[in-house]
Amino acid sequence: MPIFPPRFRIAFPAGARPGPYAGKLLDDLGAELEPVATATGDHPARRAAESGLMSLTGAAGGPPLVCPVPLASCADDTLDAFRAVARTDVLPATSGSQLLTERAAILGRQRNGGLSPGGHCRLLPTLDGMIGLNLARDDDWELLAAWLQTDVGQDWQAIAPVLETRATGSLLERGRMLGLAVVDAASVPVEPCDWVKLTHRAAPAPRIARSPRVLDLSSLWAGPLCSHLWQAAGAEVTRVESTRRPDGARSGSREFFGLMNQGKREVTLDLHTPAGRHQLHQLIQQADIVLEGSRPRALRQMSIIAEEMLDASPGLTWVSITGYGRQEPQGNWIAYGDDAGVAAGLSAIMHEATGEWLFCGDAIADPLTGMHAAVAGWASWLAGGGHLLELSLEQTVRHCITATAPEGNDYRGRQARWSRYLEDNAVATRAPRRRRGSTSAH
Repeated sequence: MPIFPPRFRIAFPAGARPGPYAGKLLDDLGAELEPVATATGDHPARRAAESGLMSLTGAAGGPPLVCPVPLASCADDTLDAFRAVARTDVLPATSGSQLLTERAAILGRQRNGGLSPGGHCRLLPTLDGMIGLNLARDDDWELLAAWLQTDVGQDWQAIAPVLETRATGSLLERGRMLGLAVVDAASVPVEPCDWVKLTHRAAPAPRIARSPRVLDLSSLWAGPLCSHLWQAAGAEVTRVESTRRPDGARSGSREFFGLMNQGKREVTLDLHTPAGRHQLHQLIQQADIVLEGSRPRALRQMSIIAEEMLDASPGLTWVSITGYGRQEPQGNWIAYGDDAGVAAGLSAIMHEATGEWLFCGDAIADPLTGMHAAVAGWASWLAGGGHLLELSLEQTVRHCITATAPEGNDYRGRQARWSRYLEDNAVATRAPRRRRGSTSAH
């Protein structure tokens, strides 16, 4: 899935010592890397402990547990890969692993076992397995009676015994049809997968002598983080919100929303009217990169077809972030950061390694996907554009898992070794930390 043309060379910033995952991402995009001393880097367990990620993993009131997937290292390397394609030291005082945990720092979130740090997603046993259920919206509770065909009110304790009598497959099928974020939690991935897919190629254009103009149609965390990184690299970012459906992150932390969106130009449109849709078309035609995080049908219903937009605008890059990809039926499935991480296999790996069903971090798929999208989208712009790039929350985490898997997929052995390393080296587990320079919301 090369994006760069043949013999397109990328150099890491002077003095950088990237880890192997950074090199893999750029190699996947077709870049030729300038010779650089690769770093063995800090031990993955140390990065997890010192970044605050480990403090968000484990039972409530119990000790923090290290996840045997090097998520913190993957995040650090992904930010290094972005710095290489952006050709600047983006966010110089910040590590990629810090981006995984800064929302938890701002909101004061803590590890909570089989309940996500945010409190909306739970791991629950079924008749034949384990599922993750995320009731992130108030409206989700109203769907439960139709899903379970019995009244459970708004009580997690009432849901659990019903699920224990139902098969996982039927729960997934019916839940997805109704628009619930429900996933199979019991599968450990073993097959390699792509982290980005090139699903449409159009005409490139010569690079212009300015930073890219970005149109950000995304919301919540993954997309806004991606455009936040592009902005830090010099892009001019315009974010669009619907008057009838504003960004759900506005109802959360003002500090976190401000951190992700400060400095971006804001445009509010009524996308349910012809005039609003016409204005959106015009904004797209003026952009170098379009970033969106909707299910594909949402834009298609407004006659905004990514493939047609690319064909009509040489050099345009279109970055699509979804839960599970753009293809049917997965393109219609609801996903958030917590349940997507579960679907990718993180909780199953923790269960295999520790015997406990646990969440890893706070909505981990969101920041990981945002950083990966930043790498892919900027790479496309460097290469002249003309790409529809598809990234999904689930596939990004799955790629981190399979690209770094231990020999024989022995997660129990790795978890034991990493735990001994932390103990033998007296590595302290730090709490998540705020990034300097956060602001209030617009």
